[in-house]
Amino acid sequence: MLQSTFLTMDLQAAGHWLLHSGIQSRDGGVARYYLGNEKRNLPVSTEITGYAASTYAWLYKATGEQAYLDAAILTARFLARTAWNAELETFPFETAPGSPAYFFDCGIIARGLLAVARVAEDGAEFREVARACARAMARDFVEGGTLHPIVELPSRAPRPHEKRWSREPGCFQLKAALPWRTLEMEEWPAALEAAIENHEAFLPGEGIEEKVMDRLHAYCYFLEGLLAATHDPAAVKALRRGIPRVGGYIRAIRARFLRSDVCAQLLRVRVFADALGIQALDASAAEEEAEWAGALQIRSDDARLNGAFSFGARGGEALPMANPVSTGFCAQALEFWRLHQQGGFTPDLDALI
Repeated sequence: MLQSTFLTMDLQAAGHWLLHSGIQSRDGGVARYYLGNEKRNLPVSTEITGYAASTYAWLYKATGEQAYLDAAILTARFLARTAWNAELETFPFETAPGSPAYFFDCGIIARGLLAVARVAEDGAEFREVARACARAMARDFVEGGTLHPIVELPSRAPRPHEKRWSREPGCFQLKAALPWRTLEMEEWPAALEAAIENHEAFLPGEGIEEKVMDRLHAYCYFLEGLLAATHDPAAVKALRRGIPRVGGYIRAIRARFLRSDVCAQLLRVRVFADALGIQALDASAAEEEAEWAGALQIRSDDARLNGAFSFGARGGEALPMANPVSTGFCAQALEFWRLHQQGGFTPDLDALI
């Protein structure tokens, strides 16, 4: 049994929601959202299930509770046996025929499988599918110096880029490329260099505040990826510039629109950067971000909502969208912040959801 560090009641409620709300289906797939106003889950998402695999694995390591390990293994089996297309050797965006594949989704799923492989007694199956996925990412999405975000299936032809952050190349793909680093693949250094080269132009990138907030979410993926490259002076420089930059945008926009995951992502990066000796933590800013994220945890008599974190808030009013990724990010960020305050945080990049 592992030593439990996951002690606060609020964070226990988040874990309970992930286990018992029905956001995870019986076969292990995880829905994109629970819509509180409509009292229904959106369909299962392979990307969100990949995040859930990482979340359950972290919760098991943090608490030692068998229920989280069971959920992690169930999730990984869904990914490895149902979502994985063995014929095409990739993870389609959806399991329905004709679905394209996204580089970002594949990377997040591979990270989830690797996370479960580390805690499962027999994780070889999950590790091998993750490795196959990482190889397919290099085969299918990289063309010359371009990393295409989406390819059609079964042709693997790149889909034309669109002027939307998720459908064009960008620095945010660095987090999805992390399996290349973990598996010591030759594609990682080029992905890191390309992300650093083009990150300055990513923000604000839009004239509409809500879309800028969405881009902050994506830009934080870039910052998270940089945590794997703190030996690189250019990566350190980008981290030191990026952290206050994101913080400034959050504070300029949050009264009108705020995403809980952006607060959580930035808070996690702050705690990591401090622990790694990259940038001293701004305690006042971190406290605010923890407060804003924590305020978006849902308290409800409805078990399908209680303990989850809302996707965000408009005009200070929480949106009725219980989000498993927001829940994982916020729970982890608040736990990391608690450990930092107690002097007990140890930076483990593999644990980052």
